[in-house]
Amino acid sequence: MGSPHDQAYRLLKEYSNGFMVSQVLFAACELGVFDLLAEAPGPLGSAAVAAHLGISCWGTEQLLDACVLLKLLHVEMRRGEAVYANTELASAYLARTSPTSQQHMLLYVARTTYLCWAHLAEAVREGKNQYLKAFGVPSEELFSAIYRSEGERLQFLRGLGDVWSVEGRGVLAAFDLSPFPLICDLGGEYSRIQGLVDERVAMETRGWVPPGSPARLALCPLAGCSGALAKECTSLYAGCRVTVFDMPDVVQTAKRHFSFPEDGRISFCEGDFFKDPLPEADLYLLARVLHDWTDDKCSRLLARIHGACRTGGGILVIESLLDADGRGPLTTQLYSLNMLVQTEGRERTPAQYRALLAPAGFHDIQCRRTGGTYDAILARK
Repeated sequence: MGSPHDQAYRLLKEYSNGFMVSQVLFAACELGVFDLLAEAPGPLGSAAVAAHLGISCWGTEQLLDACVLLKLLHVEMRRGEAVYANTELASAYLARTSPTSQQHMLLYVARTTYLCWAHLAEAVREGKNQYLKAFGVPSEELFSAIYRSEGERLQFLRGLGDVWSVEGRGVLAAFDLSPFPLICDLGGEYSRIQGLVDERVAMETRGWVPPGSPARLALCPLAGCSGALAKECTSLYAGCRVTVFDMPDVVQTAKRHFSFPEDGRISFCEGDFFKDPLPEADLYLLARVLHDWTDDKCSRLLARIHGACRTGGGILVIESLLDADGRGPLTTQLYSLNMLVQTEGRERTPAQYRALLAPAGFHDIQCRRTGGTYDAILARK
C-alpha cells in the first residue's frame, strides 16, 4: 500500500491520461481493428493485422498492446508470436457486425464531440457553447452546419441506433406504456436543423465558413431520426403504433437506408416541433431533447405538446437525471458540461423537470431511475 500522497498522484495521472485511453479506443475503431478480428477465422499477429489494414507494423503492435491492457483485446503466444483476438466487450460493442455495436456513435464522438471539449475552459469562462472556436460557426447559428452530405447524416443516424439498441428497452420499460396505443416519437436534435444546405450556403456567403469546408456540429444522442426507439417500442408493446416526427431531410434518409416492420405500425411525419402542428397522440416521447434547450424553450415545446396530446394521454421524457443536489452521478455531470460546450441547455434534476412539466399542464409526474445511462419521467395530461 502506498501513502495517501502516492494514491492521490496515481489518481491524478489516471485522470490526466484519460484522453489517451479514449484515443486508443477511437483509433482502433477507425482503423477497423475490431471488425477485422471479428471476421478473421482465428487470432491474428500484429503483422497480419497491419497487412490487412494497410497500416504500419510498428504502430499496429503498439496499438494492439494498448488495447490488451484496456481489456479490449486478448493476446496469447503461438509459436513465439503474439496473436490477438477481440474480448467479449469488443465483440459485443465494438465490432460493426454486432447487433449492439456502438462503433458509429464512438466514431461520431471521436470526430466531433472530442473537438468541442478542447474548448471547455472557454465555455466555462464565457458560459456559452464554443462553436466558433471548434468549428468556425457562430454560436448564434446553432445546428445550421451539421452533416451537409447524405453520408454524414447517415452515419449520425446509425450512431443513434447504436445507442438505443442497448439503452432503449430499459427506458421504455421503466413504466408500463401499454395504455397508450398511439405514440409520437418527437425526433429531437434534427428537428432544429432547418434547411441544411441553404443555411450552409448562407454561412459560406457571409464568410463564416470556407466553401466546402468540413465544419461539423457536435450533437448528442436522441430518439427519432432512424426510428430506432420506435422499433424498440413496437417490439416491447404489441398493441402500439408509433409516429416518428422529424425534419424532411432526416425522414427521407431514414426511409432510404433503414428497414421497418411491414405491419405499418411505424410511420413518419415531417415537420419542426417548434413551429409545425404536432401529430395527435396518446403519448409523446422526448428522448434526449429537453437537455439541449433553455428553460424558456423547453416550456414552449412542452406547452405545444400538451395542446396536441389527447385527454388522458401523457409524455415520456428520457434524459440522464442529475441527483437531487445536482452534483452527480459523474456521467450525468459530464453530460451537463457537454451541454455547456455544445448547446444552450443542461442536464437537470427530477425536481427541475417537474418544474418544467407542471406549468405546461402536466400532472401525476413520476420519475424512474433505470440503472442505465438514461432515466424516464412520465407525466399525464
